[in-house]
Amino acid sequence: MNPYLITEPTCISFSGGRTSAYMLHQVLQAHGGKMPNEAIVCFANTGKEDEATLKFVHDCETIWNVPIVWLEYDYADEVKDRWKKVDYQTASRKGEPFEKLIEKKKYLPNTFARFCTSELKINPMKKYLKSLGHEDIVTFVGIRADEPRRVAKMKTNEDIKETPLATANVTVAEVLAFWEKQPFNLQTITVNGNSLLSNCDLCFLKKADHLFGLIQDKPERATWWANMEEKIGARFNQGHPSYAEMLKFSKDQTDMFDPNEEAISCFCGD
Repeated sequence: MNPYLITEPTCISFSGGRTSAYMLHQVLQAHGGKMPNEAIVCFANTGKEDEATLKFVHDCETIWNVPIVWLEYDYADEVKDRWKKVDYQTASRKGEPFEKLIEKKKYLPNTFARFCTSELKINPMKKYLKSLGHEDIVTFVGIRADEPRRVAKMKTNEDIKETPLATANVTVAEVLAFWEKQPFNLQTITVNGNSLLSNCDLCFLKKADHLFGLIQDKPERATWWANMEEKIGARFNQGHPSYAEMLKFSKDQTDMFDPNEEAISCFCGD
């Protein structure tokens, strides 16, 4: 059976990366180029995605003619369920949803308490779907066959998760080969097929040398992260220097981190 066929109400979780966009394309192909009525495509914006990611999501919805629901975490007295709908034009670009979450929690997400994914992405999607009457709904997640640890993690998830790319034995090589032939692509820095700017631009789970390189490339990327650490008086990742320190180092020296450090898996998707 084609793993991309949708036969019941299904949420396609679109992270804004090449892999989940490829999954979206394969679902379209499985249904004659059109999104089936049972499918709802959701993209959750944290406000810290790179502008190229937002442009890529917008390209997918316009070029492929796919309705994509843009969601954001929102915390205010008048917002009951802490989510709101936005679009490409109105989507936050200065970390506003993420900052609201930090202000509510009064502490930073970190390597031991990674609540940012659930609060900024998973819960807004769940609450939006619930508002449509979907208490239990199948969710398609863009995880490939060459990501076995993430696939295994999804199998233990209490929600109904499907990984059609893994079922179809899709690897990063196949995803990249697909995008090389397309008229548009995600215009972000890529290493070994993975975008360094996928998800939040300077996610604290990324390798330190990758973070350092991204800060060297565009120092202003570090400003928001450094401000949050200063505001709370803590670090996102105790194993890394502070973002303020990395910003300072980027102006003074290079090669300060171990290039063989392994990144920590983030389940926001690629």
